[in-house]
Amino acid sequence: MGRFLIQRFLATIPVVLGVTIAVFAMLHLVPGDPVQMMLGEFQTSPEQIEKLKAQLYLDEPLPQQYGRYLTNALQGDLGYSIRSKRPVMDEIKDNLPSTLVLTLSGLGVAIVIGMSLGIVAAVKQNTWADLSAMIIAMLGVSMPSFWLGLLLIFAFSLKLEWFPATGGGDFRHLILPAVTLGLGASAIIARLTRSTMLEVLRQEYIVTARAKGLRGSVVILRHALRNAMIPTVTILGLQFGQLLAGTVVIETVFGRPGIGRLIVSAILEKDFPLVQGIVLFIAISYVLINLLVDVLYAVLDPRIRLG
Repeated sequence: MGRFLIQRFLATIPVVLGVTIAVFAMLHLVPGDPVQMMLGEFQTSPEQIEKLKAQLYLDEPLPQQYGRYLTNALQGDLGYSIRSKRPVMDEIKDNLPSTLVLTLSGLGVAIVIGMSLGIVAAVKQNTWADLSAMIIAMLGVSMPSFWLGLLLIFAFSLKLEWFPATGGGDFRHLILPAVTLGLGASAIIARLTRSTMLEVLRQEYIVTARAKGLRGSVVILRHALRNAMIPTVTILGLQFGQLLAGTVVIETVFGRPGIGRLIVSAILEKDFPLVQGIVLFIAISYVLINLLVDVLYAVLDPRIRLG
């Protein structure tokens, strides 16, 4: 197990380096003078422009700039926001808890709804329950998250007045954004769970377990679901990354504080250091999540780490 983990960890190093190069290049791929774009319409003197270039180390050769950027990033220094003058890492830390709560809540909604629909559809194959579950899954995939969010606000906030429409206060403020974020992912999980469960339920050891007189719930939950979970774990890891990225839309629609809303503001204000820092943080988080998925793979199926 230790060797397997070391191999997977070493495999992530080139990916992380590639991410840092891509994020570093963002500032230099912008057409025109990035410093002038950051300053916008403000009246600035050549001295002020040169001062900002020196502050961002844009007056140094590119290899030296990248080396400095990589060294600082490894130490947790992602630079300073142009607008707020605060460290980018502090801006991320202040907004990260709200985004994590929303992402984990959305993932929880996706797991509960998706796996429930998938298991029911597999056990009740070719019945009205199977058809209904797949129709719900198809609707979840088809609806854009911003449109679903507006529908939920209209129905449950404006008409029924059950939940607040916007803001990031108590638990009631979290329900509609979490459902909006998780419903699309639940559809993918439901379809995958159904297909893997159908394959597992046809295996000989499942037939043997049923022949021994085990209850149907024990056969499904203890024997079939564990093996059917292996492909689903991969999707959960990928979906977590997509949900984290999806908070950009959800936090904007529901007016919640968080990383997603912060990066939208940074883009609108042309705060490139803040945009770079957030993109790098999200990308590395995605890589680490996939590393965790590999570990869970090995826990669920020892053949993977032995292979």
